[in-house]
Amino acid sequence: MKHQTETPEQRLQAMGLDLPEPRQPAGNYVGCVGSGNLLFLAGQGTNEYRGKLGQDVTIEEGYLAARQCMLNLLAVAKHELGELTRVKRVVKILGFVNSDPAFTDQPTVMNGASDLLVELFGEKGRHGRSAVGMAQLPLNNAVEVEMILEIEN
Repeated sequence: MKHQTETPEQRLQAMGLDLPEPRQPAGNYVGCVGSGNLLFLAGQGTNEYRGKLGQDVTIEEGYLAARQCMLNLLAVAKHELGELTRVKRVVKILGFVNSDPAFTDQPTVMNGASDLLVELFGEKGRHGRSAVGMAQLPLNNAVEVEMILEIEN
């Protein structure tokens, strides 16, 4: 059972997970933008998993790819906010899955990101979500995820 004063960073450590260094944008954009009490995080892929789900990448690998994308997003959020305790609520995530035309299990892949958020933040981590199949993603990433957070000011 989680202790109430445990921080998200401590929970990550207890899960054996580390946040990577925030990845630099690959184009003319920024990693996140704040507006009011919302933080909009640009899409994050992962270098670890490349190719199409249903062709080159298994559902299990896709799940892990979505989880790694979420760790990359959380690294950007922590860099911006200083600490993840400032996350009041995960509002929405949008997952893009590089899919073979016959692949239809995008929601299962995206559970890799969603499960991590609920494990990390509890009820505050429950969110709206879209999971869509794409013909291709930048750099042949298997998955890309973006996120909207409500933050404490």
